[in-house]
Amino acid sequence: MNSKSARFDEAFLEGKRHQLTKLREQLKRSAAGGEAEEAGLKSAELSQAREYEDDAQKLAALETEGNLVSRDAARLSRIERALRKIEEGTYGFSDVSGKPIPEARLEATPDAINTVQEQEASERA
Repeated sequence: MNSKSARFDEAFLEGKRHQLTKLREQLKRSAAGGEAEEAGLKSAELSQAREYEDDAQKLAALETEGNLVSRDAARLSRIERALRKIEEGTYGFSDVSGKPIPEARLEATPDAINTVQEQEASERA
């Protein structure tokens, strides 16, 4: 392991690994459930009469669902990166600057791979 990881003891890292693994599985289950629900809606749609108002509502719901899927995919990517960082010994250090990520941030957001300021700058860009 990299010497940078010395700022955390093994118990802390193991706890974060467990927490991240659990989050990853929840996101994967949620995605699988959403895909099954969408398939069910499409098959039910084929057997029913069409109403244009219903189509507009379905499009709005699909757009919202698409935004959620995109957000979940981004979070899943951060979770995978955080798990790799634990293995590499760089967990808790920013991917952008290498600066330490405050422990309070890691407690609140275990998949954080950047400082709050770096994350905000990335979201603005």
